[in-house]
Amino acid sequence: QVQLVESGGNLVQAGGSLRLSCEASGIIFRVATMRWFRQAPGKQRELVAGISSTRDTNYADSVKGRFTISRDNAKNTVYLQMNSLKPEDTAVYYCNAKPPGVFRVYWGQGTQVTVSS
Repeated sequence: QVQLVESGGNLVQAGGSLRLSCEASGIIFRVATMRWFRQAPGKQRELVAGISSTRDTNYADSVKGRFTISRDNAKNTVYLQMNSLKPEDTAVYYCNAKPPGVFRVYWGQGTQVTVSS
């Protein structure tokens, strides 16, 4: 059974930092592409950042230079370091896993990030 468990969400002031974690189980983590998405109230879920098994990364334009995605294959965990947070970063952040050769993706339950102005 695949499980993705996010943690690290919190209430923070604008300009502050948070680090989100997502621990995976039930998949061969080291070969999976991992992504972070977010969904703000009344908006569609959007891709924030992704990291491949070879550690290639990509970011949404809105977070480039402020957020960093990384992975620790020994801990089956992907991280999202978020700096210089803005109120518009307020959302529920979801972890997503895409193993190779599997015609589906897996989602975590989400963690709330709230940035106050």
